[in-house]
Amino acid sequence: MSTMAKVWDISVDPEAAIDAAADAVAEGLCIVLPTDTVYGIGADATNARAVQGLLDAKERGRDMPPPVLVAEVGMLRALTDEVTPAMLTLAEAFWPGALTMVVKAHPHLRMDLGDRGETIAVRVPDHEFTRDLLRATGALAVSSANVSGQPAATTAQEAREQLGKRVKVYLDGGPASGGVPSTIVDLTGTPRILRDGKITREEIAALLPDLEPEPEPEPESVAPEVAAVEPEPAADELPDLPDDSELSPPPEAEAAAGNEG
Repeated sequence: MSTMAKVWDISVDPEAAIDAAADAVAEGLCIVLPTDTVYGIGADATNARAVQGLLDAKERGRDMPPPVLVAEVGMLRALTDEVTPAMLTLAEAFWPGALTMVVKAHPHLRMDLGDRGETIAVRVPDHEFTRDLLRATGALAVSSANVSGQPAATTAQEAREQLGKRVKVYLDGGPASGGVPSTIVDLTGTPRILRDGKITREEIAALLPDLEPEPEPEPESVAPEVAAVEPEPAADELPDLPDDSELSPPPEAEAAAGNEG
């Protein structure tokens, strides 16, 4: 990857920033982009080598494939051939927005995002510049802009401090609004929330009555009762004890003493 990283202030010349980012994506390189949740690191979702570069930049394994960001709700039909009423209901209510849907991937989908099995996670961000960018680049594999295990970046500078020269272009859109990640809902079976986020469980349940209920917290372990201890007798209540000469050790103690080395 190139050792030169360029930072673009999208408020100064958004078209030039999009052109620079689109060129980097076409080269199979990573970019950092603002979204409506936190900053993301993105790469061409159709380029397996580029996606691997994204995972390497985050120091993340293929067992955690990134979701895909698209510009339009209609792109959902390009990613899955099973567009269900639940998907359409949530898309109408929350897209563009902070909801990621896990759906069954189209059987002929050519996106090597990692070990994603037969599913794909997709979202339309509620960020006008980012949707314009996606129209120029096509679908992007996007994950939070941070090294795995570190806090997600809420500014371009925070992303640069973590990812440095692993990224070709940084798109600076100012501080992220709120810094709360998207809610992830699995729609491949009975709807269930995989990660709580900006869209609340109550908002989703109001639209999907069959949403799997929130798991009940495990009961707290109860400390075993401490056995009652009889109070020690007062000095004047101590029984009469024999003289030391009358105390003979039990046989097992003698044996143990004989084994000391």
